[in-house]
Amino acid sequence: MSIKAYQRAATQADSARELEYRAFGQVTAGLLKAKEGVASPTERVEALDANRRLWTVLANDCAAPSNQLPMTLRGQIISLALWVGKYSSSVLRENADIEPLIDINRTMMEGLASR
Repeated sequence: MSIKAYQRAATQADSARELEYRAFGQVTAGLLKAKEGVASPTERVEALDANRRLWTVLANDCAAPSNQLPMTLRGQIISLALWVGKYSSSVLRENADIEPLIDINRTMMEGLASR
């Protein structure tokens, strides 16, 4: 079996929660690299963009009528996604601290892992 076939099979076996956890892990790793100063300016922008896109996907999913999460939780996730978008702009334009974005992602990962 080729490595791509194995990866495809592994991805299909993961639950939505596991996929979300993994996505948060990947974007948070990029943010950590940017925070530590190891990332190039381009990698920093890409890390922030990847994080913003992840939150946009979550917000769009929460806005869908078919989403089965409680309405209150859906609203909270959408609010966080809006904040992440605005704060990411502050990080890019004003060199705001990237740590709050990392903290929110870690909190989401803890929540995803606890269920």
